[in-house]
Amino acid sequence: MTDAQRTDWTLDEVRTLFELPLLDLVRRAGRVHEQFHDADVVHVNQLLSIKTGACPEDCGYCSQSVHNDTGVKPEPLMAVDEVVRTAKRARAQGVTRFCMGAAWRDVRDNAQFERVLDMVSQVNGLGLEVCATLGMLTADQARRLEEAGLYAYNHNLDTSPEYYDSVITTRTYQDRLDTIDNLRTTGITVCCGGIIGMGESVADRISFLHRLATLDPHPESVPINVLSRVPGTPLEDAADVEIDETVRMIAVARVLMPTSVVRIAAGRHLMSFSDQALCFLAGANSIFTSERNMMLTETTPCADHASDRSLLATMGLRARVLEPSDQ
Repeated sequence: MTDAQRTDWTLDEVRTLFELPLLDLVRRAGRVHEQFHDADVVHVNQLLSIKTGACPEDCGYCSQSVHNDTGVKPEPLMAVDEVVRTAKRARAQGVTRFCMGAAWRDVRDNAQFERVLDMVSQVNGLGLEVCATLGMLTADQARRLEEAGLYAYNHNLDTSPEYYDSVITTRTYQDRLDTIDNLRTTGITVCCGGIIGMGESVADRISFLHRLATLDPHPESVPINVLSRVPGTPLEDAADVEIDETVRMIAVARVLMPTSVVRIAAGRHLMSFSDQALCFLAGANSIFTSERNMMLTETTPCADHASDRSLLATMGLRARVLEPSDQ
C-alpha cells in the first residue's frame, strides 16, 4: 500500500513526522505535494453564510453560538436568488468552489432544507463546485443533497478526541464521525479539518491529525483553521498561534494525506506574504477568498479577491480553472 492509500498510520508515526525539524518537514511535504498535485495551482473558494447566528451549539470559538455574547445578530435563511447572485459574482472573480454555511445544529426535513436544495441546484447550474456546511445530517439528507448537485460537504472534527469536550459539549465527537459516515454513503466529497489555537497541546494536534489520516478514505479536502479570536467567546483570550505551528500542521497533513487538498482557511488574513509562501511550500493548495474581507460573518476576516489575485500572481501561482471533467 502506498502512502497515498494509507489509512493505517500509527500515532507514533504521526508523532515522528510532527517532531521533524521544520525545514526538513517542509521539504518532505513539498516533494509529496509535487508528486500528487500541480504545485503551481491553488484552489480558490468562497464561503457565504446563508443563515447567520442563533446556533444552539456551544462551540467555544464561535461568534454565532447563542451561548456566546458576541453581538452577532441572527439573520434568517437567505433567499435563493440572493445566493445565486452572490455565486455569480464569485464565479466572475475566479472562484471555483462556492461554499454555503448555515448556523444550524443539524439539518431538518422542512421548507428551509427544500430552499437549500434549490440553492444547491441553481449554484451547481452555474458551473461551480457547490459545498455546504449545515451541521449534522442523515444518510437520506446526504442523498438528497447529492441529487441536488452538491459536490462537497464540510464537517470538521475541530480538534483531537481527547480535547474535544473542552471546546464543545452540545455535540459529541461520534456525532461528527457519524455525519461523515452518512456522507460516505453518497458520492459527495468530504471536507474535514479543524482549528488550532484553542488551547490544545501538541499531543492534541498530533492526535487530531492521526484521526483525520485514519479516516477511510481520507477527506478529499482538509482545511487547517487558525482560531479567529472573537470577543464574547470563551476563547477570546487564547494565545497567539505562531506561523511555524501553522506550517507544521499543513506539512504533516500533506504527508499523511497526499491526495487531499489542504486549505489555509481562517487566520490567513493575519499572515504576511512570506508566511503564506511557506504554507504553499509546505503543501497547502487551497484558500478562501471573499468579496468584502469577511469569510463568514463580520467576525471572521478573510482576504479579498483583488489582494489574493495579486498574491498568487506575485508568487507565480495559478488559480485552478474548472474543467468539465472536474464537476
